[in-house]
Amino acid sequence: MRWLFFALFILPLPAWAQEPGELALVKKVFAKLQPISIKANREYCGYIGYNASGKLVASNAKRGGKGSCLANDPVNLETVIASYHTHGAFSTRYANEVPSGDDMETDEIEGIDGWVATPGGRLWYIDTEDMVTSQICGIGCLPMDAKFRQGDMGKIAQSYNYDQLIEKLVELDE
Repeated sequence: MRWLFFALFILPLPAWAQEPGELALVKKVFAKLQPISIKANREYCGYIGYNASGKLVASNAKRGGKGSCLANDPVNLETVIASYHTHGAFSTRYANEVPSGDDMETDEIEGIDGWVATPGGRLWYIDTEDMVTSQICGIGCLPMDAKFRQGDMGKIAQSYNYDQLIEKLVELDE
């Protein structure tokens, strides 16, 4: 019984979507976008939220650049709850297997959480209330770049708070 208490109340739980159906919708969006993003080596981005009928939907994706994407205002959403974006194709020049500090900061400024798909097929959730990003599923969970090389960024943790993420990214730049 003590173990159950410890597991439920002491161990940190991964932060992720509270909205029913959000994870399924995000996986569906990324299943469609990842192959396009990888082939074009461009980020694609948009928003998740509720339309006028109260249905959870994704906005149309916008094509971005190699290292950034600025989504259009989501005209089909009444309430925005999260952003989403891909990280394009695999590259040894970018730390694209984790969200960036800019990813976290932008979502925080917008007052929403975020979803990030990586070239290795990882899915990350950004919780801006706690400024923590958690890996919801690992390599190959989403469509992945055939050129992806596991281990290119060293060990990838299951989650990072903002400071840990920045530290990891600085470490990789050295």
